[in-house]
Amino acid sequence: MGWIALLLAGLFEVGFTTALKMEQKNKNYVWLFLLCAVVSFSFLAEAIKTIPLGTAYAVWTGIGAVGTTLVGTLIFKDRTNALSLGLLGVAVLLIIGLKVTS
Repeated sequence: MGWIALLLAGLFEVGFTTALKMEQKNKNYVWLFLLCAVVSFSFLAEAIKTIPLGTAYAVWTGIGAVGTTLVGTLIFKDRTNALSLGLLGVAVLLIIGLKVTS
């Protein structure tokens, strides 16, 4: 259950960063930001009951970084290049490596 909670925590981290961006244009998104932040931290707290703290934090931030970058690129049309996409791929491999070795 710890890894599922951690995956959900990472996805809700992407949710709160996305809501933070959307809140810049429409203040109504502050509630979505707060909801996603609370849910994300709640799932992270659940995950660290069975996953070492350092591993959980690295995976949580990795999911958030990769997911937020993808949302920024695909939805908000943030500029990206081949090198940054390749480095995102490396981040995904590192996250998988942490899962496999824990």
